[in-house]
Amino acid sequence: MNFGMFGAAAALGISAVGSSIGLAIAGQATIGAWKRCYVANKPAPFILVAFAGAPLTQTIYGFLLMNAMLASQKDPWFLLGVGLVCGLAIAASAVAQGAASASGSDALGETGKGFSQYITIVGLCETVALFVMVFGLISVA
Repeated sequence: MNFGMFGAAAALGISAVGSSIGLAIAGQATIGAWKRCYVANKPAPFILVAFAGAPLTQTIYGFLLMNAMLASQKDPWFLLGVGLVCGLAIAASAVAQGAASASGSDALGETGKGFSQYITIVGLCETVALFVMVFGLISVA
């Protein structure tokens, strides 16, 4: 049995679970911000979709890492470890990004100001996932 294949699956699967959790957190806050705008008879800013969808990209990073792992000739146990650890780190980034996005949606929905500052923090959470993906790709090459 090739445990490296489990590692490749874990890289994608765990990343996708993190994206799902992050999307749920951010999406709930975005819907709540829109609701508060409607209740106050204010226009609901569509730009909040950027916050709601931000954690989705971590699934792409998991997919890219999985593909590299499937092509790798490294030790299967090493690949299993890389897939588990990188998948968890990417997932954690997505959950953190969802929480930051939720705060950004809430703040922008209420004030109508600060989008560039809020999205910067969301981007910093994204950077963790990018680093993990790149370091993972380098390690399985």
